[in-house]
Amino acid sequence: MARQKSTGRTTAKGRPAPGSKRYTAPTPKSKKRSPLWVPVAMFTALGCGLLVIMLNYLGLLPGGEAQNSDLILGLGLMIVGFVLSTQFR
Repeated sequence: MARQKSTGRTTAKGRPAPGSKRYTAPTPKSKKRSPLWVPVAMFTALGCGLLVIMLNYLGLLPGGEAQNSDLILGLGLMIVGFVLSTQFR
């Protein structure tokens, strides 16, 4: 009797999973984790950006009335927060 070639996914003990025909890569031993500064900086940038935009429209920032430069600063901080969120694992 000819031995069948296993092409399926394997279980934890190295045996093919029943009914599986696709290969699933094993989970790496050391999963990558973000350093602590990534989520702290991400939430700080998002929060500060939102705060600057809110204070801009409420007229509480120096200058008294809404200014485009403050809006751009707030949006820039929020973009930095979103970019950092792509680095968070």
